[in-house]
Amino acid sequence: MRLLKVATCNLNQWAMDFDCNMKNIKESISKAKEAGAVIRLGPELEITGYGCEDHFLELDTVNHAWDCLKELLLGDWTNGILCSFGMPVIKGSERYNCQVLCLDRKILMIRPKMWLANDGNYRELRWFTAWKQKEHLEDFLLPTDISEALSQTVVPFGYGFIQFLDTAVAAEVCEELFSPMPPHAELSLNGVEVFMNASGSHHQLRKLDLRLRAFIGATHSRGGVYMYSNHQGCDGGRLYYDGCSCIVVNGDVVAQGSQFSLKDVEMAVAQVDLDAVASLRGSISSFQEQASCKTKVSSVAVPYKLCQSFNLPISLSSPLKIHYHSPEEEIAFGPGCWLWDYLRRSGASGFLLPLSGGADSSSVAAIVGCMSQLVVKEITNGDEQVKADAIRIGHYTDGQFPTDSKEFAKRIFYTVFMGSENSSNATRTRAKMLAEEIGSWHLDLSIDVVVSALLSLFQTLTGKRPRYKVDGGSNIENLGLQNIQARVRMVLAFMLASLLPWVHNKPGFYLVLGSSNVDEGLRGYLTKYDCSSADINPIGSISKQDLRSFLRWAAVHLGYSSLAEIEAAPPTAELEPIRSNYSQLDEVDMGMTYEELSVYGRMRKIFRCGPVSMFKNLCYKWGMKLTPVEIADKVKYFFKYYSINRHKMTVLTPSYHAESYSPEDNRFDLRQFLYNAQWPYQFRKIDELVKQVNGDRVAITKATDQEAIGVTTEGGMGVVAAGSGNPSAGV
Repeated sequence: MRLLKVATCNLNQWAMDFDCNMKNIKESISKAKEAGAVIRLGPELEITGYGCEDHFLELDTVNHAWDCLKELLLGDWTNGILCSFGMPVIKGSERYNCQVLCLDRKILMIRPKMWLANDGNYRELRWFTAWKQKEHLEDFLLPTDISEALSQTVVPFGYGFIQFLDTAVAAEVCEELFSPMPPHAELSLNGVEVFMNASGSHHQLRKLDLRLRAFIGATHSRGGVYMYSNHQGCDGGRLYYDGCSCIVVNGDVVAQGSQFSLKDVEMAVAQVDLDAVASLRGSISSFQEQASCKTKVSSVAVPYKLCQSFNLPISLSSPLKIHYHSPEEEIAFGPGCWLWDYLRRSGASGFLLPLSGGADSSSVAAIVGCMSQLVVKEITNGDEQVKADAIRIGHYTDGQFPTDSKEFAKRIFYTVFMGSENSSNATRTRAKMLAEEIGSWHLDLSIDVVVSALLSLFQTLTGKRPRYKVDGGSNIENLGLQNIQARVRMVLAFMLASLLPWVHNKPGFYLVLGSSNVDEGLRGYLTKYDCSSADINPIGSISKQDLRSFLRWAAVHLGYSSLAEIEAAPPTAELEPIRSNYSQLDEVDMGMTYEELSVYGRMRKIFRCGPVSMFKNLCYKWGMKLTPVEIADKVKYFFKYYSINRHKMTVLTPSYHAESYSPEDNRFDLRQFLYNAQWPYQFRKIDELVKQVNGDRVAITKATDQEAIGVTTEGGMGVVAAGSGNPSAGV
């Protein structure tokens, strides 16, 4: 037997905070050593943080990374343990995303990333060059100060692996695993048994299974030990890196870290037998045949043993049942952990949320409540970092700290119901009940006096006073009156967030939370600079349907029972007067359902459909219940309002990224914001297709009718249809 103990980790790094990152890296190495591991893998670009973005273009960032690596190598951190560190490296005039493999205070090899992530939220080609020289390793001249400190001048640089005396180890960096021809396939044929994948993968609803299937597939048919390390947390932007570091042996997961956590460092450790890898490979005939004619990959020989021999007291890691969260749990824990990182790193003292009693703002409130529960749970479990952060943010004194989530929420969470003459007692009551269940400091105020003052000012200026549509006003008046209410609420929210701490003798400021969902953003069903305009938004890329499922789940599992009633209520903005014969409803206002919006959003973004291809696809999807004309009208209506309102996405509040059809304009969904909303060419094409489809249907109907009554084009007169049983059917 060749027994090998390996350790991988989730690290909560912070872009450009080298002190924070080094603290976590050192703690992970210490924990790996304590566990007896001889290999320690950290996440991609762990020294700088993954989300540095254009800071990677600064030479300072690269130089600071080298200084940090020097500190690690001059200490005893790499003594007796192979460590893979992620950092940017400049070779010649190119900048590479690299894994630096170190052992016993020396750099063994620098492995540049060959296939860069450059879609969705990823823009690696903006900052890095892909390494393309696969044929051989090159010499890399270390920076002078590093060379002098380490007494090492040149190190191997490029694509290859490290050949130890008892096994072979190689790096495969994040996106490379998901490329059409992943390096691990070729490396396996060259005898590599241990793969180290340093990653920077962010959370997206229902995505984890795809990732884990890739790890399992990498070793199921070709054998091997696959180590995966990831960031975990908010490192300074919209993304939440969702950890789940793991170790897979021959297609079986033997160690798995958490997907969501408040911990800064979390380890996944496994004891494996490399002879099991060799045995599996030896039993697969096709593997043997392909290995016999493989393309040779360069290697670095290191005269060092990593493995132990047979030792009975050592137990091997067994396969685990993979743990997946439900989508409702993902919505609770992902944004909840993201909010905690943002709160503790921003210097704020808490959050303020305009709580309307509707589904969206109630979802945000429930997520903050979940965050408070997670904080108290981690403190109970002995996490000193979470405890220290909570004491600082909650302004506890005299040795006190949070022991109850509702008490903690009272300190760090304001909710405000900003009612008007158009608000119902039902939403006011629901907002109050939810605030009591969560424990927030709740305020109830009326904005009517402010709205009235603005309307009086407008009337003084113009001599006219707008009316609601139900009172005989025009559409323009109706919309203007709704926008006034919405924007007043935004101004009041920011005023309260900055001044309420002063009123209550609390230091600092509060962050305003937004609560518009992804579907409303896609349709533009929000007022520009209303309560959707906030500091951050934890649900900005989550669909209405998923939020309603989350509310049902949270009513039970988070203990906020009022959410069940909130979820059951029809969505309404409550910006128009309530009459006996009229009540404003979101889906009526939008002219489409939230379910339809999700379909449009996925087709537009995920399946890259323009108006014409969306129409064609929906003819297949909805053709059994809608006519082509009806489908065409729906597609045109969506694209009309999507393009009219696209400009709103340019000022969309920074939102937690959770959905693959998010319309977020900053980096994920890059499109113009000035459209010809008539889409003349595309809509004309749709009209032509409708005519074509209707013509085909008429022809098919005629042919079917003729067949049914026995009409034939041969012989002139028709005959009775065979089997019709009705002589009069003949013509």
